Amino acid sequence: MLGEAPALRAAILAAKLKTDDSGETPDAATLYVPPSHLKALRLDAHVIVGGRGVGKSFWASALQSEELRRLLEGAASDLAGVTVRLGFGEKENIDAYPNADVFTKFLDQGGDPYDLWRAVILRWVAEHSGHTIPRDNWSATAAWLKEEPEAAAKLMQQRGDWRGLIVFDALDRTSNVWQRMDEIVRGLLRTVLWLKSYQGLYSKVFLREDQAERTVFNFPDASKLTATKAELTWARHDLHGLLWQRLINARDAHGALMRRICPHVQQSGFWRVADEMKVESAAQRKAFECLAGPWMGRDKRRGVPYTWSVSHLADGQGRTSPRSFLAAIRQAAEDSAHRYPEHEYALHYESIKRGIQKASEIRVQEMAEDYPWVPVILSELTGLNVPVEFEIIQARWAEKFPGGPQSIPSDRLPAQHSARGWDGVREDLQRLGLIETKRDGRIDMPDLYRVGFGLGRKGGVKPARV
Repeated sequence: MLGEAPALRAAILAAKLKTDDSGETPDAATLYVPPSHLKALRLDAHVIVGGRGVGKSFWASALQSEELRRLLEGAASDLAGVTVRLGFGEKENIDAYPNADVFTKFLDQGGDPYDLWRAVILRWVAEHSGHTIPRDNWSATAAWLKEEPEAAAKLMQQRGDWRGLIVFDALDRTSNVWQRMDEIVRGLLRTVLWLKSYQGLYSKVFLREDQAERTVFNFPDASKLTATKAELTWARHDLHGLLWQRLINARDAHGALMRRICPHVQQSGFWRVADEMKVESAAQRKAFECLAGPWMGRDKRRGVPYTWSVSHLADGQGRTSPRSFLAAIRQAAEDSAHRYPEHEYALHYESIKRGIQKASEIRVQEMAEDYPWVPVILSELTGLNVPVEFEIIQARWAEKFPGGPQSIPSDRLPAQHSARGWDGVREDLQRLGLIETKRDGRIDMPDLYRVGFGLGRKGGVKPARV
C-alpha cells in the first residue's frame, strides 16, 4: 500500500509481536492454531514435543484458561467441560507440585519419582473431589500412597463424574543433571500411563526434543504413549498466518488499517484471519508484499521477502519458530522507521536483514539459558567463515579446552555426548539444529545462529557486530 508505509510501520509496532513463555494466560486475540497443532490439543495426545519457541508453554497456558478452551473447542471438541490443572510449570507452586529441591531430596533418600508424580495426581483428585489426604509435605503424600494403596485406589475410582486434564511443562526445571532429569521425566511418563487406566482423567506432557530423544521411554508399555506423541511444527504459511492474526488485532486504527489488507472475520469481540490467510495462497503472499515489497533488493535476483524472511530464520533442521519470526518482523519495522522513513514500503529489505540479526541475538540468549555450554564453545568460532572443515573447528576447541569436551564449564545440563569426544559434541550441536554437515563433510551453520555467534558467510547476512 504505497503512501501508507509510515502508518503500516506504526501498526506493526502497535501489534503484540512479542511472545511470552512465562506461563501467563495468552491474549485470546493472539490465539492461532496451526493445523499441525490440532493433534496436540486433543485429549488423547499425551506427549507433546517441540523445540524452543514453538509454543509448548503457550499451549500449556492456553489450556488452563476456560475462555481459551471455549475458543479451541471448534478445533478440539473433547476439551468441552474439562477441568484443567497444572502439574508442573515454570512458576513454582509448591502446594500443587514439587520443585527441583524437593525432587533432589526425595531422590537422594532413595525415592522413586513415579511415586512423587502420582502424589501430584492424588492431591489434585482429592482437592477436586473434596477428600482429605496427608499433604504436610510431598514426602508425606507419597508415603501415604505407598502405605495405603487401597485408600489411594478408592480415591481415584470414587472421585465422581468430573473430567480432568493435568498439564506438565518446563520439565527441564526439575534438575540440572541430565541423568537425574531423565529419571524424573521417565517417572512422569510412567505416571501418565498409570493415569490412562482411569476413565475421564487425562494428561499432557510437554517435552523438549532433546528430552524426548533420550531414555525417558525406556519402560514397559511405553509404546502406548509414543503412539500418541504429537509434534509442534510451523510451516511457512503458519508463521504468516500467525503474524496477520496479531496484526489485524492491533489496537484502534492500527488494526483497522491491517484489516484493509488481510481478509478476516469477526469473532467474540476480536478478529480472526480468514481461511485463505491460513494456507500458502496468493492472498497471503500479496498481503506480505503490501508490507515488504516484491523483492529483497532492487530486483528479483535477491529473493522474495515472503519466503526469504522465513527461510533465513530456520535452524539446521529447517525449522523456524514463531518467536524468531515475530521478533525479526518487529525489529525490521523499528529499523525501517529509523533508517528508511521515506521508503515506499513499511519494511525495507535491508531492515529485514537486520531483523534476522535481532532474532539471532535473541535465539543465542535462549540457547545460553537452556544449554549454558553451547555459547561457551560456539563463541570460540567467532570470525570463522562457514562452511568450514570440522578439523579447523575441533582445533579451536582443543586449544581452548585441552581437557576435552568434559572440561567445558556448564552449571546445568552439559553436552549430553561429551564422553564421546568432540564428535559427540558435534552430534549434540547438530541434533539441536545449531549446525549441519554438508555432503562434502564441511560444517555449516544456519543464519539464525551464525549471525549471533559472529561467524561469516560469503554473500550472507553479516553478524551484527561486524
